[in-house]
Amino acid sequence: MESQPDPLAQAIGVRVKRERIARGWTLDQLAERSGVSRRMIVNVEQGAANPSLETLLRISDALGMGLPALVEPPAPKTAKVTRAGEGATLWRGEQGGFGMLMAGTEPPNVVELWEWVLAPGDRHESDAHASGTREMLLVTEGAVTVSVGNDAYDLVVGDTVSFYADIEHTYVNAQESRARLVLCAYEPGVGIAHGAETDND
Repeated sequence: MESQPDPLAQAIGVRVKRERIARGWTLDQLAERSGVSRRMIVNVEQGAANPSLETLLRISDALGMGLPALVEPPAPKTAKVTRAGEGATLWRGEQGGFGMLMAGTEPPNVVELWEWVLAPGDRHESDAHASGTREMLLVTEGAVTVSVGNDAYDLVVGDTVSFYADIEHTYVNAQESRARLVLCAYEPGVGIAHGAETDND
C-alpha cells in the first residue's frame, strides 16, 4: 500500500504554491531560481513528496521567505510556545535520528533554532547555504564530529562550535550512543536580493 504524505508535507505544498503564484512565477521560473527540478516542485506543491531539507532550503531561499516561514504557520506578535516534540521534523537519519526546527524568525534576518538527535552511525551532510549564513551548535548529549570544509572538530557534552555555513558541512555520530545537539542558524538578508530581481523582471 502506498504511504500517504504527512500533514507537514501537505502544508508546505500549499505554502509553496501560494508564494509562487503571489510572485507571478511559473513552475519553470521557480525551478530555475531554486535549482530544484520542475518535477520535484510539482510533487512538493501537491503534497506528494517529503522533500529533503536541502530541497526546502533551496525553495525557501528562492522565494525569499526563509525556512521557518515555509514550514511554520504565521505566529502572532506574542510569545509562541512549541512543546517538546512538536517542531517540524525536516530531516530523518538512516539510523533513527532527526532534525527538528523548533522556532524561527521572519525575513530579512532569519534565525532558526533546531533540535538535532543523531543515532549511532547517523550522518547529515549539508550543502553550502546562502552566503553569510552562520551556524552555532551546543552538544547536550553524547559526542559528535562536525566537519566544515576540510576541517573536523570532535565535540562532547558542553562543547560548542560556530562557523560560516556557506561551505559544505557535516554532522556525524561515530559513537555507540545517541548524540543530541541544539543548533542555531542565522541567515542574513533573506529575500532582499530576490525582491530586487522581481522588481526588475
